[in-house]
Amino acid sequence: MLATGGYARTQGWPTVVPVWATAGGLGATVLIGALAGLYPALRASRMAPAHALTGS
Repeated sequence: MLATGGYARTQGWPTVVPVWATAGGLGATVLIGALAGLYPALRASRMAPAHALTGS
């Protein structure tokens, strides 16, 4: 939104960012972050604690 607003301002255009685009971007960010964190967490949960903390 900041990039769109900044560019629109330099061009003298009104800033128009649909609510669905903002919500979709936020939702995609949360989903990707959750999946990216879930995989390593599941792998670590199946290991012994000392082994999981070494990162190998």
